[in-house]
Amino acid sequence: MNSNNLNKVQLTEPVSENAFMKIINFKVGVIPFPLYLVLAVIIYAASIYGKLPVDMIGGFAVIMIMGILLGDVGQKIPVLKDIGGPAILSIFIPSIMVFYKLINPSAMNSITALMKGSNFLYLYISCLVAGSILGMDRKVLIQGFMRMFIPLVVGTLAAIAAGLLVGTLFGYSMHRTFFYIIIPIVGGGIGEGIIPLSIAYSEILGKPQEAFIPQLIPAAMLGNIVAIMVAGYLKRLGEKRPELSGNGLLVRTGNDKDQLTAQAVDKPIEFPLMGAGLLIACSFFIWGKFSETFIGIPGAIIMIFSAALVKYSNLMPAKMEQGAYHMYRFISASLTWPLLVGLGVLFTPWKDVVLVLTDPGYIAICASTVLAMISSGFFIGKYLNMYPIESAIVTGCHSGLGGTGDVAILSASNRMELMPFAQISTRIGGACMIVLATLLMKMSQ
Repeated sequence: MNSNNLNKVQLTEPVSENAFMKIINFKVGVIPFPLYLVLAVIIYAASIYGKLPVDMIGGFAVIMIMGILLGDVGQKIPVLKDIGGPAILSIFIPSIMVFYKLINPSAMNSITALMKGSNFLYLYISCLVAGSILGMDRKVLIQGFMRMFIPLVVGTLAAIAAGLLVGTLFGYSMHRTFFYIIIPIVGGGIGEGIIPLSIAYSEILGKPQEAFIPQLIPAAMLGNIVAIMVAGYLKRLGEKRPELSGNGLLVRTGNDKDQLTAQAVDKPIEFPLMGAGLLIACSFFIWGKFSETFIGIPGAIIMIFSAALVKYSNLMPAKMEQGAYHMYRFISASLTWPLLVGLGVLFTPWKDVVLVLTDPGYIAICASTVLAMISSGFFIGKYLNMYPIESAIVTGCHSGLGGTGDVAILSASNRMELMPFAQISTRIGGACMIVLATLLMKMSQ
């Protein structure tokens, strides 16, 4: 072998070895790429041959293999990563795949069993609500609940005014703009807002309920898309302007640095305590559902205020609070993107998204409604000793898709600590708007 050939071999081998090591070390999320590929092939083959379990095991496998990939890609795409890319991709790519029938029936059945049969969304929300409240400083908790209602009210009024103004400019009647576009956005989601709203409209106007649902859902979906994108921008703004952001803290207390330091230094994780935390979260949810029969208030609201009362009264042992908090951290860090995949598959029909994206006037009304709401929360928060970015995000959770929207908005802004406040904004704010819309619709007839 001559010297030229020898040099070529010596140059080629390190390059090939370097490329091989890059592949080995490349990760999808936290999983090495070769392992991720093996897991994906196993799950896909099982779904093709009808061997994927139609239960939580199969459901988790499908949404996690998709969620880990989409969340990772969304964090790396320029521009998109700054407007909630992981949440946007995790919701809408699966929605598109369902529309074009790229997810086979076996995988669909497994996802349905997990999301609907096992009610994974409410397990997720319960863990986040219980863990974040029990792990929160008592002073921040109480001040946050007391102050958040002012930006919520002001933001809602601003949203209605902006939506009506823009609707008028685009030739929409005020009746249609208010009852069929603005109210679905601020109504608290589909299950808690649009469904009871459609029943009320049906009874008042004497038409089938099915006639109203397609008119109401698109506005809620588009409003939620806008809120997700703005939440992603607010996250970026907080990184550029640290003085505007509490990094998950809603209220300025004077010792914010100490609180953030205390949150950053976690106590050692004890797995038995996490199991207790899971039980506590489930029990709070069950208590809420049980109590709503007698109190007449939605179970989610009872769950939130019960957890806040327990925290404020120091009734929960510190070790149990620690377990609930660590369970919340595990759930939010590991299962957020997979959950959004499930929501995209089952609760985000792509044809409805496309429908609303073809009408510039409709888009303008939805966007102005949400932007006015979030902007009001941002500026009002300054005068209430709240962090403007957190105040804006919590206020923005009053737009869109209820608990589903809260998860997407908070994940896009990386502010899952705000879930209790977001749920209050969504549930109480939404319920008030549904009652108001029903009364006004009756008066207009």
